[in-house]
Amino acid sequence: MEAVAKLNNCPTSPRKMRLVVDLIRGKRVEEAFGILRFNNKQEYAARLEKLLRSAIANWEQKNEGSRVEDAQLYVKTIFVDGGAMQKRVLPAPQGRAYRVRKRSNHVTMIVDSKVANTVATETTNQE
Repeated sequence: MEAVAKLNNCPTSPRKMRLVVDLIRGKRVEEAFGILRFNNKQEYAARLEKLLRSAIANWEQKNEGSRVEDAQLYVKTIFVDGGAMQKRVLPAPQGRAYRVRKRSNHVTMIVDSKVANTVATETTNQE
């Protein structure tokens, strides 16, 4: 059974967040933690690590009595969408003004168990 965690209105640009998200898509949870811990983009990686912990906690809530270590959790789906944009004005030469767009994003992460998927496919194949 899969679990979902969302991070809304994160004050970072979606394009930069996607660079880190692409590194952990489809990876096992333990491997994803290692990638995020030692990534150069510390601000983005720290936010995603917290989101991954939240997704694992959501999975534990759905699957009472199951252990995370035995479930072989992996990042099934993760994507970044653009969020609200704050528009500011920066003074420019000769009385002009430049528009500054402070971007934000929404990150959605789905964590699933490989053990549950293999058991489900075996039962459907036997029928």
